[in-house]
Amino acid sequence: MLFPTITFAIFFLVVLPTSWLLMHRRFRWQLFILAASYFFYGYYDWRFVFLLGGSTLVNQLVALRIHASQRDGVRRAWLTAGVLANLGGLAYFKYYDFFVSNATNLLARLGLGVSPTIVAVALPIGISFFTFQALSYVIDVYRGTFEPRTLLEFAVYLSFFPHVVSGPIVRAAEFLPQLRERHDPRKVDSSRAFFLIFMGLFKKVVIANFLGTNIVDVVFANPKQHGSLEVLVAVYAYAIQIYADFSGYTDMAIGLALLLGFRFPQNFDAPYTATSLQDFWRRWHMTLSRWLRDYLYIPLGGNRNGRWRTYRNIFLTFLLGGLWHGAQWTFVVWGGIHGGFLCYEHWRQTRREAAHHHPAPDTVRGRMYRRLITFNVVCLAWVFFRADSFSNAGDVLTRIFDPSHWNQAAPLVTGGVLLAIGAGLVEQYIPRDALARTMSWFSRLPPVAQGVTLGFVLLLTNSMGPRGVAPFIYFRF
Repeated sequence: MLFPTITFAIFFLVVLPTSWLLMHRRFRWQLFILAASYFFYGYYDWRFVFLLGGSTLVNQLVALRIHASQRDGVRRAWLTAGVLANLGGLAYFKYYDFFVSNATNLLARLGLGVSPTIVAVALPIGISFFTFQALSYVIDVYRGTFEPRTLLEFAVYLSFFPHVVSGPIVRAAEFLPQLRERHDPRKVDSSRAFFLIFMGLFKKVVIANFLGTNIVDVVFANPKQHGSLEVLVAVYAYAIQIYADFSGYTDMAIGLALLLGFRFPQNFDAPYTATSLQDFWRRWHMTLSRWLRDYLYIPLGGNRNGRWRTYRNIFLTFLLGGLWHGAQWTFVVWGGIHGGFLCYEHWRQTRREAAHHHPAPDTVRGRMYRRLITFNVVCLAWVFFRADSFSNAGDVLTRIFDPSHWNQAAPLVTGGVLLAIGAGLVEQYIPRDALARTMSWFSRLPPVAQGVTLGFVLLLTNSMGPRGVAPFIYFRF
């Protein structure tokens, strides 16, 4: 069930008033929202509801056993069992074919011909997201961050429909306390919620779908049929497409949760204004960045054991972060590019500190130069993220840097495509206070004026976007 569809609109029009009618009866509300969330998740494939339910039961059992045990060895054993159970399920559903096919190819090169049975395992939507959330719950209980909650509360947290499919990755410590708060529909910032929902809708339907349909999908399907300019613009278009697609989903998820009385953490903060790769990862998919830092990078040792181990930990974190996105080596390379440049930035900073060099003056020209370099490094990595194979990525890069194809016609580079790319970039340079003032202005409008404004935006979105709504890019992760 996609957010920007009539089906979801009908679903939410039923869920929203019923949720608020039951909110003062906590137990009934939890049962209702759990049923609604399972219906939402099962709408894609009802069989995977059992996977979500099984994950809930296993992780709650592990959390309770960790909390109940007084012996460190027993607690560590239960934590290990919980981590292995979560990663084992993720590995089977997401990486089984990947591991088997790669192992078969390796053995064949060694002269050991084997023919294992390949089982086509369907990928459950959102498994990466709810697995990471379950892991954060178990690990935080082990660390003593908070005590485990009831099975029903944990089930609501793990399956809550605004975030179950594509995040943001909301930690248990951020969500579970809100279940015990008193929620008042009169105090919901509905103006901000609707503003976010419609802004996300515009990003997804108009910018992301338009760029995907009109240039990105066509060029990446066969780069050799296109000139260098078209391929280069398609790479930049994909950078804007994936930002508009994923941040659009996040805006809608945050807005929908807000209408239901819940606050989600911010997930994007103008990532293409970043002046370094470190800055980019403070702004892009922020909930994943923090998760990788707190549950992978720091447990690996972080920056505590010397420079070279710090580089190792950074690089390994991003290799695994790349693999988290999908069972293809292209995702690993994407993570490796980011990890490698992050290591370079750390190395460069360490050298400057060792030489007692003062930081360069922060000028407008210097910031724009660093932003340009960072954006192009990110776009280079996006080529591997979007490409179906190394061959496909190689064709894209070869076409861009082959001077013999720069004179080819570029019919796909239209004014509409350039306008969509420009809009996606300019949106990120809008000052925060300007956006806050716009939200404040909208919230002060009379309800009728707000309705007319939202209706106009909806009409504009529907008329400007292509027919149909493509699935969100992060649904397959």
